[in-house]
Amino acid sequence: MKVYDSNNLRNIAILGHSGCGKTNLIEAIAYTANLTSKIPQLSDKTNMTYSMGLVPVEYNGIKYNLLDTPGYFDFCGDVISSLRACAAAVIVIDATNPIQVGTEKSLEFTENMPKIMFINKIDNEKARYKDAIDMLREKYDKKIVPMIIPEYKDKQFVKLHNILDNLQEAYDGDFEQQVLAIKEGLMELVAESDDAYLDKYFSGEEFTEEELQKGITIGIKRGDIIPVICGSTINNIGTKEILETLESYIYPGHIDSDAPFRGQVFKTMVDPFTGKMSYIKIIEGTLKKDMEVIDITQDKKEKISNIYTTLKGNLDELEEAKAGDIVVVTKVGDLKTGDTIAAKPDAVPLDPIELPKPQIYYAIVPKNKGDEEKIASCLNKVSEEDPTIHWYRNPETKQTLVGGQGELHINTIKKQMKEKYGVDFDLEDIKVAYRETIKGSSDVQGKHKKQSGGRGQYGDVKIRFSRSTEDFDFSEEIFGGSVPKSYIPAVEKGLRDSMQKGILAGYPVTNIKAVLYDGSYHDVDSSEMAFKTAASIAFKKGMQEAKPILLEPIMKLKITVPEEYMGDVMGDINKRRGKILGMEPDDKGKQVIFAEAPQSETFKYAIDLRAMTQGRGQFEMEIEKYEEVPGQIAKKIIEEAQNN
Repeated sequence: MKVYDSNNLRNIAILGHSGCGKTNLIEAIAYTANLTSKIPQLSDKTNMTYSMGLVPVEYNGIKYNLLDTPGYFDFCGDVISSLRACAAAVIVIDATNPIQVGTEKSLEFTENMPKIMFINKIDNEKARYKDAIDMLREKYDKKIVPMIIPEYKDKQFVKLHNILDNLQEAYDGDFEQQVLAIKEGLMELVAESDDAYLDKYFSGEEFTEEELQKGITIGIKRGDIIPVICGSTINNIGTKEILETLESYIYPGHIDSDAPFRGQVFKTMVDPFTGKMSYIKIIEGTLKKDMEVIDITQDKKEKISNIYTTLKGNLDELEEAKAGDIVVVTKVGDLKTGDTIAAKPDAVPLDPIELPKPQIYYAIVPKNKGDEEKIASCLNKVSEEDPTIHWYRNPETKQTLVGGQGELHINTIKKQMKEKYGVDFDLEDIKVAYRETIKGSSDVQGKHKKQSGGRGQYGDVKIRFSRSTEDFDFSEEIFGGSVPKSYIPAVEKGLRDSMQKGILAGYPVTNIKAVLYDGSYHDVDSSEMAFKTAASIAFKKGMQEAKPILLEPIMKLKITVPEEYMGDVMGDINKRRGKILGMEPDDKGKQVIFAEAPQSETFKYAIDLRAMTQGRGQFEMEIEKYEEVPGQIAKKIIEEAQNN
């Protein structure tokens, strides 16, 4: 593939609900551009898109880098990353269904960028074209401009009509009035793009073709005009019109090809054969083969040995690529998604790519003994490809935890790891990291005395225990040397070691204050070990006498939902032993609920929230604090722990 100048490059993300026809649209565009000889067929098996795909298409002297994005929210990280590299988006809408949640998410993701709506499947007998337009107008009002509209006769699709064409054929009155009304609305929007155009519009003059093009281009860029095109991917209807709209009205903006090179890694893939592949959007300048660059984010030098684009699913080598283009580089080991790379060390880093935190976690249990290290290595590769995956080892519960955007996300990662790297594991629920503490206070003696012939063991301590706001607060008030100074660190060590396992259910102990105030020793038999053991005895007694209790982690939740689901979501939080702390509207017409709930009640919250809100709710969650477990629940937890 040849090297394109910046003005002839268009990076376009294709978004929409899973199954709406995104991949089919790209295949139809590739067919229209003579890249393939095959139109997607209705009988073709639809494969779910789990990750971003790059398909460059050459048409009329312009290179379109089309980014096929996943439709399920579980894989939204690739949608967000893809949009960072694009000047505009095409949102595919299925005309045979009511507006789907994936469509709504796509509209949210592209809120502040130029976009085109493509209503697909309009030749299907179940098509609801008018309903789709009404939904878009409900959200965007007069910004929605159906520029390519379908003509129907006897409920059968006949052909597409461009509203900017002259009405030369004889249409029925309703259709003609529809076209004229849309055209008039568009003229108003064009007029609002420029003061001179506004004067011309109010004086009754018509816009020239050049003025129309400029006005529509400005309107789309500002978000004041959202063109709607319709068609059918499986019959290659509307595909040419999409390309012509992108060519006429979507421009890459101000790009400096002469500046020193600067770019950003927006996607990482790890191929078992090719190795690591980094997808880079070139922001400024030119990237060339064998070029040395600086990873500004990591402050490291890297060498770009080869530059590629993709062609029919394979890597196609380039000598260079210019600002505005998307390229693939391979085997640059330390590059990470979000990194800024540049020719100059003082280049300004680009904003990091903001990705959502995990919504759900599961514990990993290897199927084969000894696979722990192999699984860890594979998880590192997987999380490098998809930074919305997060994994870590919980030292308290001794579980390896993997987090993602949903159940499908985690199961897909599990399947990929088995197919790609040959590692297999089971998933199980997370254990709650309970803790133990005391509500009261105690004053106890811990005495360790052992005589077994020869030198014995002797340690004797008196310690006061009480609740502390700190994890562990140790002090001593020894007078007269009843416990020699040299043994006091051993007493503290004995207490700290004992805190690893509480007396109720064996969970770590926290928020304890211990004051060593007296004791006794033996000139010969006392030792650090003896005093450490004496401290352990005192600890167990002290815990028992100071009203020990079980603590559970309390999560802080920030839940964002459409207003119509507020009642269900708030009621559900109460059922989870949670409490609502407050609420406020966000800037997208939704409500944000702030709440707290025990961790044990929130492990599957991602699944339940999606069910309650039909996939329209989302949340963030983090540990806020620990609180006492209610009596009956604590009793059950303690009994289970003692029986295991």
